[in-house]
Amino acid sequence: MKLSASKIAVILLILLFVVSYFFLGLDSYLTLDALKTQQASFAAFYQEHQLLTVLIYFLGYVLMAALSLPGATILTLAGGALFGFGLGLLIVSFASTIGATGAFLVARFLLRDSIQQRYGDRLTKFNEGIEREGAFYLFTLRLVPLFPFFVINLGMGLTPIRALTFYWVSQLGMLPGTAVYVLAGTQLSSLQSLGDILSFKLILSFALLGVFPLLAKRFTTYLKKQRKTS
Repeated sequence: MKLSASKIAVILLILLFVVSYFFLGLDSYLTLDALKTQQASFAAFYQEHQLLTVLIYFLGYVLMAALSLPGATILTLAGGALFGFGLGLLIVSFASTIGATGAFLVARFLLRDSIQQRYGDRLTKFNEGIEREGAFYLFTLRLVPLFPFFVINLGMGLTPIRALTFYWVSQLGMLPGTAVYVLAGTQLSSLQSLGDILSFKLILSFALLGVFPLLAKRFTTYLKKQRKTS
């Protein structure tokens, strides 16, 4: 596979950011213990530089999500701890969705054409299914916390789903989970582990909520077919 100059430039830029991220040890700050330890310092900085804090946080979240770097969960908790539930939810919702769309577009730009050219015949039915019901599938994936954030972003970038559809479905589908983590962030001091946030019942509720629109669409399609044949 021959890469164009623009693709090589994008790959090198991504590698530069990723290597810098780990070389500078920034990942060590994105743990629950580190966040709890630095909470007072972050809060003091926010009180003195509110707009700057929001800007740094927003851009940092977008960049990390776009590069598929680990730490989205901790950043979401930090949003709740720093900004409170209302503002935190607003900032995190847009930052995470914009960052996710960035990762989606990167995967599409770098990989989609080559994969479609190589496996296009095998992917025909899959592509047709995504074109018909991609929004419903994506909504389900976004609601179920079992599917990694970055995997969905990169995987959907290889499909025919439109970027605008990916954006608004992702924002809507991630909103309940984002709200749960932002709310947990407002109670940061009482959290002992990330496992304290999501219970089995909550995960099951999200899964049922995500599956319902797809099942409803299938049922409606079935009824229409039955009417045509009767």
